[in-house]
Amino acid sequence: MTESYPWFKSYDAGVPHSLEPYPTVTFLDVVEEAAKKRPDHRFMIFKDRNISYGELVRLYSVFAAALKANGVKKGDRVAILLPNCPQGFISSFAAWKAGAIPVPLNPMYTENELQHSIKECGAEIAIVLTPFYATVKKIQPQTNLRLVIATNIKEYLPPFLATMFTLLKEKKEGHRIAIQTGDLWMAELMSKHAGDAIPDNKPVSDDVALLLFSGGTTGVPKGVIITHKCLIAEAWQLKVWNDSVLTEWDDVVMMIMPLFHVYGFAGVMGTSIMGHNPLAVVPNPRDRDDVVKTINKVRPAYFPAVPTMFIALLEHKLVKAGKVDFKSMKLCVASAAPLLPETKRRFEDLTGGKLIEGYGMTEVTAAITLGPVEGKWTPGSAGIPLPDVILRIVDVETGEKDMPLGTEGEIVARCPQIMVGYWNRPEATDEMIRNGWLYTGDIGYLNEEGCLFITSRKKELIKPGGFQVWPREVEEVISTYPKVAEVGVAGIPDAYQVEAVKAWVVLRQGETATAEEIQAHCREKLTAYKVPKHVEFRTELPKTLVGKILKRILVEEEIAKQKAAK
Repeated sequence: MTESYPWFKSYDAGVPHSLEPYPTVTFLDVVEEAAKKRPDHRFMIFKDRNISYGELVRLYSVFAAALKANGVKKGDRVAILLPNCPQGFISSFAAWKAGAIPVPLNPMYTENELQHSIKECGAEIAIVLTPFYATVKKIQPQTNLRLVIATNIKEYLPPFLATMFTLLKEKKEGHRIAIQTGDLWMAELMSKHAGDAIPDNKPVSDDVALLLFSGGTTGVPKGVIITHKCLIAEAWQLKVWNDSVLTEWDDVVMMIMPLFHVYGFAGVMGTSIMGHNPLAVVPNPRDRDDVVKTINKVRPAYFPAVPTMFIALLEHKLVKAGKVDFKSMKLCVASAAPLLPETKRRFEDLTGGKLIEGYGMTEVTAAITLGPVEGKWTPGSAGIPLPDVILRIVDVETGEKDMPLGTEGEIVARCPQIMVGYWNRPEATDEMIRNGWLYTGDIGYLNEEGCLFITSRKKELIKPGGFQVWPREVEEVISTYPKVAEVGVAGIPDAYQVEAVKAWVVLRQGETATAEEIQAHCREKLTAYKVPKHVEFRTELPKTLVGKILKRILVEEEIAKQKAAK
């Protein structure tokens, strides 16, 4: 990269402006090379169990053979409905080894959401944790699924924890199931094919690595096509960015972000793989007690999360009591939602390390900006572009004219990790990528030092705790409730989630309802984070002359109300 950009002056010493040419390898290659060098080195820590590089390669090679024996061939999509657990990593790597494309899905999806995603990607095989097996079976007739492979979380727990889980939790929490005729258990499948030849369909750099679902600029969930080249570019950029702080092979990376989120799969796992850093895996980030317990045990040096997690940890009773040691944390990263300055200050005081903020999206394989690891922090900024990332701020209306530094416009990006496009949706792809530039739909500006500031969204995306919620999807669900006449949904500032989902509802004449009623109706059709945290009833909603609800007015009124209450 020979051009000069304003952000180069803000780079830490030793961080190159360009990393071209990138290695033409895959995560599979990197892991297998590490297994040759240090087969006994920890790849993963899961509930007191260590899984080495050598063991990981053996496990996913066997499962790849099992998948091949069950008809999986090059280019097939394999749906994976698992939380962060060894089976999630084994399944993704095995799919690659068999030449297939893993499609990590949120296991907490409702039937509607799950059916759409599986139909959209055309997966014929699903790998699912036991509590979600019944949901998959319900929607199977409406999809191309021909085989469901079930697995139990206890299969990779240490012996004592597995026994306690069987006695105390397995039945109560829905993990004890009987699978239907034709379906298979993952453990039995691997045992059966342990002696089979390992498939030779290993992918190359330009092959599709995975599909992750995102709303893009329309709100309709679409499969984002990410190649192995994208994953390597993103992971290599992050490794170089963090090199001055993280010690290769030794420092532990904490993984609470799920594999079905690009932040977890490409950002966190990618950082771990490229630096050969042990990955401490937490299956349920909502279990704050487990997060705190894991921090105390594994002593992570690198802690990537969303701002709500940092807030939750600061407020945890054991943390407040001084019973959790955070001093191992050298570097923390907040992304997927804005980071409040007070949260940054308090967490850095707690750890003695650095908390930097980043910005990205699924369509660019996670992050494209990060705050400098060594350099100064610019309050309110989402960081500076990573090596080989070029940002432009363009006129919102035309999408062409470049805006001067300090002037707002739409953020567009060009970088080696831009998605290939959306799965089977060429029109949506053409709307998002134009002449090699990805149009993010976010509004912001660059200052003289090249720091990016995000001020608003061209699109209506809401990000509670870093997850994606499209107002229209929530509105459509609420509007099916018989008592509702009309509804508007938008994001409002929230001290914990940073941005919360709120619904303004007008009831039909003569009807009465409670917020709890509306929320209960939403829970039947929407994942928990999409359910409105707040519901306000009104007799009418502000509208334009043509009858469009003025959500901007509703949000402005809410902000004014919050300020007045302080």
